[in-house]
Amino acid sequence: MSSRTQAEAEPEERSRAAGACVLVVLAGVVTAVVFAVSVTAGVLAVWVVGAVALWRSVRRTANPAPPPGVERPSCRQCAGHELVGVKDQKGMLIYTSAPPDRPNHTHVHVVQREVNSE
Repeated sequence: MSSRTQAEAEPEERSRAAGACVLVVLAGVVTAVVFAVSVTAGVLAVWVVGAVALWRSVRRTANPAPPPGVERPSCRQCAGHELVGVKDQKGMLIYTSAPPDRPNHTHVHVVQREVNSE
């Protein structure tokens, strides 16, 4: 099999780093144009973008609710606990809860995420 037919059979994977570099360069160009038009507008734009990025980051991490269709595990040890966080890692849901009177004490449940066959 020649190298040409091999290249056609196996599509080249695109790099995430390349896409990120393109976005960073594009953002830099836009920022330079805004600063060229007006320094005040450039400073204001940088502050607004930073505030929006911070707001999105806080909103993303502040919601400890489990994903839709997944019920929170329960046991007699975590009755009355407040849900502190839910993480989804490698097909497992990791629930952490804490009693209201001892916030530094956490109780952890690790549950395998069910895959819908529909």
